Amino acid sequence: MIKRMMILAGLAALGAPLHAGTLPAEEPVEAPGPQGPLAGTLLRAAGSQKAVALIIPGSGPTDRNGNNPLGLQADSYRLLAKGLAGEGITTVRIDKRGMFASAGAVADANAVTVPDYIADTAAWVKVIRAQTGAECVWLIGHSEGGLVALAAAQEVEGLCGLVLVAAAGRPMGEVMREQLRANPANASLLPAAEAAIDALGAGQRVEPSALPPALMPLFHPAVQGFLVSAFALDPAKLAAQVRLPLLIVQGGKDIQVRMVDAERLKAANADAVLTVLPDATHTLKDVETDIPHAPHRDRGYRNLRAADQEA
Repeated sequence: MIKRMMILAGLAALGAPLHAGTLPAEEPVEAPGPQGPLAGTLLRAAGSQKAVALIIPGSGPTDRNGNNPLGLQADSYRLLAKGLAGEGITTVRIDKRGMFASAGAVADANAVTVPDYIADTAAWVKVIRAQTGAECVWLIGHSEGGLVALAAAQEVEGLCGLVLVAAAGRPMGEVMREQLRANPANASLLPAAEAAIDALGAGQRVEPSALPPALMPLFHPAVQGFLVSAFALDPAKLAAQVRLPLLIVQGGKDIQVRMVDAERLKAANADAVLTVLPDATHTLKDVETDIPHAPHRDRGYRNLRAADQEA
């Protein structure tokens, strides 16, 4: 099993340069959703298939390729899939329930919770095993997708192991609190923000009237169901319960999820493997300095070629 896990350490390797025409064509693939299909893209391994993985996207309106309509055109998951295909790893990358080509799966994407994402993960694993003939499927969770992968590992059958990429090792409320405190401009908002985090962490919704307008996008009533479900989870406690191979990939220049998160996940699971990419940001691009938007070096499929989500 460890050998199979280290195959997926291609996430941390540079890999050989890819040439046009060396990979199979991408294939559309669907899994059943609650009200309509979930949509994804299957990219089969070039040559012999060594493993199969499901790439679980990060937070917000992030699509199957790692892009979002707020201005991020990273293509991170598409490039990752191409790189892994070159290493003999088949991948499926997906649009989350209620978003993009999976919009018909549910009426309101904001109402989706972590348990809903776990159910979708189970549906995808079943479809992927049928489509590829794989006995089991790896979960590659990026950022918030790492939390979904950890939670899914407690319930979903047919998994080979987990790869957590830039995944928080502390509860989401704690990370959010730290990020808000780090910006001096948020000083006047902190009392209301921390009260909201405390309430959501206790499973209680927050009245809109208690929120300054500047905090509404963060704690909007439409997303509070998701926040309650996410704040209830401690990634390190979930990692401690994982009995599958676990690879943790952390960028040394990540200013959104920090090294302390990766170390907390590793400390929780003695069998986990921690791989640090010293110059990589949250989107696993190499940077030449500590400045988040400094020039990026082209490092094969590890260079995700777009602005970070970290500013």
